Amino acid sequence: MSISLKKGQKVSLTKESAGLSNVLVGLGWDAVESKKGFLASLFGTQAADIDCDATAILLKDGKFCDKSDVVYFGNLEHKSGTVRHMGDNLTGDGEGDDEQILIDLSKVPAEYDRIVIVVNIYDCIKRKQEFGMIKNAFIRIVDGKTNREMCKYDLSEDYSGMTAMIFGEIYRHNGEWKFNAIGQGTKDTSISELCRHYK
Repeated sequence: MSISLKKGQKVSLTKESAGLSNVLVGLGWDAVESKKGFLASLFGTQAADIDCDATAILLKDGKFCDKSDVVYFGNLEHKSGTVRHMGDNLTGDGEGDDEQILIDLSKVPAEYDRIVIVVNIYDCIKRKQEFGMIKNAFIRIVDGKTNREMCKYDLSEDYSGMTAMIFGEIYRHNGEWKFNAIGQGTKDTSISELCRHYK
């Protein structure tokens, strides 16, 4: 049975699933329905879709070292082959995961101790979009071999004014892989700005 996590909670993925190697990180969100005014309905104007982008940042001793350690829609696979982004969802429409990242924990090179999962809103300044326009955001970890959801964290806080989000991190601790539900909003407007948190 999947563990429902609260902000700041940590869980051992290794203990949850014996022999764990591959995990799928699923992320989802929905746009809040906008209240259309009279003029919008009259002229058929509508807000641009909110394009949220999931990214995995691999850290060495908790530090960001190189842009090749960022896996996102512009770099779908880490140089080690152990972290893969499954592609960009431009709208967030539909049920279930909007974006997915596959990680082979058994083969992540030893120098990496943390994989941070972040989401930012593409072109947020130009489109005047922020996380207050998003609802039902979640991150879940699935055992890639059995397809069993191990844990899920629903981000239920009000993140109005935030343009990016640190959803959580998978990290090594005493020979185990653990997941930390972070849920921290930021005002970063790009992936490179998010990476600066880990310099």
